[in-house]
Amino acid sequence: MSSIKKLIIPVAGYGTRFLPATKAQPKEMLPVVDKPIVQYVVENAVAAGIEDIILVTGSGKRAVEDHFGYNYELQSYLRKVGKDDLRREIKAIADMANFIYVRQKGPYGTCTPVRCAKPLVQDEPFAVLWGDEFFHTDGPSHLKQLIDVYEEYKSPVLTAYEVDLEGTNKYGIIDGKEIKERIIKVDSIVEKPGPKEAPSRLASLGGFVFTPDIFEEIESTTIGKGGELWLTDAIFKLAQKRDVYAKKVEGTYYDTGSKIGYLKANIEMALRRDELKEEFAQYLKELDI
Repeated sequence: MSSIKKLIIPVAGYGTRFLPATKAQPKEMLPVVDKPIVQYVVENAVAAGIEDIILVTGSGKRAVEDHFGYNYELQSYLRKVGKDDLRREIKAIADMANFIYVRQKGPYGTCTPVRCAKPLVQDEPFAVLWGDEFFHTDGPSHLKQLIDVYEEYKSPVLTAYEVDLEGTNKYGIIDGKEIKERIIKVDSIVEKPGPKEAPSRLASLGGFVFTPDIFEEIESTTIGKGGELWLTDAIFKLAQKRDVYAKKVEGTYYDTGSKIGYLKANIEMALRRDELKEEFAQYLKELDI
């Protein structure tokens, strides 16, 4: 049984890369086929044994809260029109976990939402996943893979995923040594170093498992690159004081916070659906691009 029961999902961002679609709709609620992005994230977590989902929200994020609520009126309507299978599916979304909401306060950056959730986490180890990206895996979920490493070493665990040279401009890059198959002992992590300065092609993206001592490093972290508070900087400091590991996650990563990543996710997830794949694949062939 997993000792990690709480997950923080930051969902307070403006979603500027998807304007004007995100002017009145949270980017995390954009659909991939027929489910919002954030639901894929939550399902990943629940499959790993997470019970409490802490969503750090901001202005204009009411739709996220509504999505994970019961919506009794909709359920009543679906029952009335004989769509009880769909009603049970809608109810199951709210039943997946305990959903807790906290408003983000503080400067922009990836440290802030984690710090805002501290009173709800207290002295427990916990996980962090972003609300606009997810992994598809055929085996254990992305978060389950991280938690398995945590259970072995009882230390913080990062996601490691190989990226191309352009990816070194977009993500924190891990420097470390592989001590076991697909497990890295992290020496340092550098935020968006670029191809010339990158110590490897392993990006820290997608999520983390943290021990509570990360909060001490977050509190002492100062404004960094781009005028933001970077979680990467806090992790770097933590790695100087204790062992930190990274897991080379097995699966396909979708950066649905970018337009091209979002489009890829829709196409590939549709092709994985039994009721869609044949007709959709035929349509793509007919495009003859």
